[in-house]
Amino acid sequence: MGVAGSGKTTIGRMLAESIGWEFHDADDLHPEANKRKMHSGMALTDDDRAPWLLAIRNLIQSIISSGKNAVVACSALKQSYRDAIVVDPNLVKIIFLKGSPELIASRIQNRIGHFMNPALLQSQFDTLEEPRDAIILDIDATPEEIVRTIRAQL
Repeated sequence: MGVAGSGKTTIGRMLAESIGWEFHDADDLHPEANKRKMHSGMALTDDDRAPWLLAIRNLIQSIISSGKNAVVACSALKQSYRDAIVVDPNLVKIIFLKGSPELIASRIQNRIGHFMNPALLQSQFDTLEEPRDAIILDIDATPEEIVRTIRAQL
């Protein structure tokens, strides 16, 4: 979890590949209306996020029910969002990719093809509630170092 540009997809894919798990990007579960809204520079409301959070919860429940393991990249900025998607705290672990607004802004400026409007970054930091009961990692390290640290802490 983390704000846009924190490396959720990059780290999530690398982690999943390194341990042989499935990878899912929760951005793929956003309704088209949410994607259009974010692309236009409008922040999502909790009402906008409700169907998206339900879809993520259903995905995680399906993964658990099937006996599989997966990495799911998701912003999950508020504790209430994390509470909504974590169907079993014994089976679902939160990893928070934490970085400074300056570092993340520089990453977003260089990103191509994502629906998230860079102008929304500050709103994400304003919304962010740092998680309790999570593995917290600074994103100043290389992706390989971050993945190694996650694997060691899991």
